[in-house]
Amino acid sequence: MGAPVEPSDSGQIDFRGAARRALTDPLRQGAIGLAVHTFRQNRAAVLSGLPEWEAWREQARAIKAHTLAHLDVYLDRLDRSVRGAGGQVHWAADAAEAREIVLDLARRHKIRRIAKSKSSTTSEIVLNPALEAAGLEVTETDLGEFIVQLAGEESSHFVVPAIHKTTPQVAALFAERLGAPRVEEPERLTQAARVHLREKFLAAEMGVTGVNFAVAETGTIVVFENEGNARMVTSLPRIHVAVMGMEKVVPRLADLAVMLRVLPLSATGARMAEYVSFLTGPRRPGEVDGPDELHLVILDNGRSRILGDPEMREALQCIRCGACLNVCPVYARAGGHAYGSIYSGPIGAVLTPLYRGIDHAGELPFASTLCGACAEVCPVKIDLPRLLLTLRRRAVEHLPGRAARTRRPVGWVERLAMRAFALAATSARRWGRSGRVLRAALRPFVRGSSIPALPFLTRWTRYRHFPAPPPSAFRDDPTSNEP
Repeated sequence: MGAPVEPSDSGQIDFRGAARRALTDPLRQGAIGLAVHTFRQNRAAVLSGLPEWEAWREQARAIKAHTLAHLDVYLDRLDRSVRGAGGQVHWAADAAEAREIVLDLARRHKIRRIAKSKSSTTSEIVLNPALEAAGLEVTETDLGEFIVQLAGEESSHFVVPAIHKTTPQVAALFAERLGAPRVEEPERLTQAARVHLREKFLAAEMGVTGVNFAVAETGTIVVFENEGNARMVTSLPRIHVAVMGMEKVVPRLADLAVMLRVLPLSATGARMAEYVSFLTGPRRPGEVDGPDELHLVILDNGRSRILGDPEMREALQCIRCGACLNVCPVYARAGGHAYGSIYSGPIGAVLTPLYRGIDHAGELPFASTLCGACAEVCPVKIDLPRLLLTLRRRAVEHLPGRAARTRRPVGWVERLAMRAFALAATSARRWGRSGRVLRAALRPFVRGSSIPALPFLTRWTRYRHFPAPPPSAFRDDPTSNEP
């Protein structure tokens, strides 16, 4: 089996240090910025013609909330349905047990080559290093996951794992690792990956996937994708192992229909995913493709603890669409790797501290502007700002020792600034006067439409320009109805 493999994200997460490093990489900034801007535009364009969108969001929220309230019932029903369809079910209390289940299946079936499709849950349990340490060949077959695997990196987005890579970077990587000609046309790069992966699909003896949803009433495993690679992974190898977080279950196929609408729209602005696979049991007699055995691994890994936390249970409603990442200004600048976990962006800043503990990921809830954009786009209406504020409170209340070690004491300047803000913010007249004073004080630093440097906000202006103040406040407009 080789040496034991520890999770790559064990230990304390240094978000600030990682974010500082990301801010010095203009190529990464440009690649992520362009991608998330495109996703936002596509989503907005489609939703502008869907007046029923808010009703769909409410339906999706209600389904997830109901399922979580009765999760034991639906997981038991899913277990019985999968077994009734000829599949096998394995329960994993934590990441180590989940890895051991997959390794044991590989040993029993003398597996040497494994093909995988994109799965945040298998990344959460750090499955690939464990399989490779056991001497198995593991190939990621989603194009984005394939790129980051070749680069020796982690995924930085739920939907687009290689969102941080530019086309020239991928071309150089393929030329170095695959021996492909140095070309920068996306179509030719995709073709080079397809040629390499085709033999991996045909040689794989085990396919490993995640699970977008699992239907309790039928035992059906549902996998969304846009490339077709998951269909190859689930139909060609003789063993299919699907790894799912226990919150991925939905009660009925009718409930799944709602999720089929909201997930792709939220993820990329697509009206539907290119491929949606419904997998119910292994291959039946007379069928020409499909696995001989289907194994479903249902993972807890801290989810039961979150389920029992009335303040944080809502986080388990997440369907991993990535919409909150696409609108988050912090994610757009820092990128996914700064979060030190497969779960990044606003939802990652909630889930990672809950999964791994606030002592390991206590910085993440503070990695947010609390602008509320994430809550506005979430297809299941998770109140992410509330969850982030709750975790901030817990980080301060329950970790005084860590706070003393990692945060400087609040200085007199900061205390004075907060008192001044409170004084101004509690009076409309004082607020208006302070605004006029601040605009006048900032005016000498304005260059064009922004302020490139400020002597008292050096950390801000080191990486970005401060917005120039407007010539007058909204309240100063005599036509305003503002009180």
